[in-house]
Amino acid sequence: MTLASYLKTSIGQIARLATGTALGLGLTVSLLSVPGQAFAQAAAPAAPRTVVQAQGQGPALWVVRDADSTLYLFGTVHVLRPETAWGTARVDAAFDSADRVILEISNPDDQAAIQPLIQQYGLSPDRPLSSLLTPAELTRLDAAAQTIGATAAQLDPLRPWLVGLSLSIAPLVKAGYDPQSGVEMILKARAEAAGKPISGFETIDKQVSILAGLSEETQLAFLRATLEKVENATAELDALVGAWATGDVASIERLGVTEMRNQSEEIYQALLVRRNTDWAGQIQTLLEGSGTVFIAVGSAHLAGDDSVQAILEQRGVAVTRE
Repeated sequence: MTLASYLKTSIGQIARLATGTALGLGLTVSLLSVPGQAFAQAAAPAAPRTVVQAQGQGPALWVVRDADSTLYLFGTVHVLRPETAWGTARVDAAFDSADRVILEISNPDDQAAIQPLIQQYGLSPDRPLSSLLTPAELTRLDAAAQTIGATAAQLDPLRPWLVGLSLSIAPLVKAGYDPQSGVEMILKARAEAAGKPISGFETIDKQVSILAGLSEETQLAFLRATLEKVENATAELDALVGAWATGDVASIERLGVTEMRNQSEEIYQALLVRRNTDWAGQIQTLLEGSGTVFIAVGSAHLAGDDSVQAILEQRGVAVTRE
């Protein structure tokens, strides 16, 4: 995750913060429980899902190597339908060979960690939504709130970024997208079963602060886009997932990354560029050590001119698509 309008990618960025978030923010699973009970039910712990095998090449995979290090880069989608076919022997072999696994955040399903952050970053009782939205927008908000078992009055003290994100994901859950079928959840379960250490490039705190740090203007644009266009979210995410599952990185860039930047430079810089730059630095540090690491981050981070791979290559680090 767009919020202003990814907020209109990773789904239209709302349809694309849902999309954008589905491709770009690992905390999606945790946020699915806020603020309505419908999300809490959707995010309840479930048994690890079996991945349907892809018919073609499957999602894209890259590798960075030096004399004593092998680092795999795998793009993910944070929420998927259980029947989405994305499994491949190529990705399985890379994962199985890894000594450890790195995700965006190590605990995407940690509700205990997310709740205090919502209290810290998600509330603004001094600037309630009722003071920021028009009467017509508040009417649409009340109708949309019912999809997560809430009312506009209950959402009134929440900051626009949190309301927009929660409402943008609701139609995805209704359409069969399940956080427990998201790539990180499956890889995390596999790593735990295999005894592989799991770490994160970031913390949940960091990811929430990124969203909360967007200007109020951008947050409101995200929320308004959600209220006006949320019905398109599922179709737009379907297109992105289709591109991801077939390794079509050019379409991921066009549908997600480019759209995010066109909608909001602030969101693009906050959700992608600054984070990609930081992660590239962490990858360079990993190369100074040894061993095999499987790195899985949202697909939007691995597409486009400001992708993790592009930044690494600008710094003289060779990245090869497997």
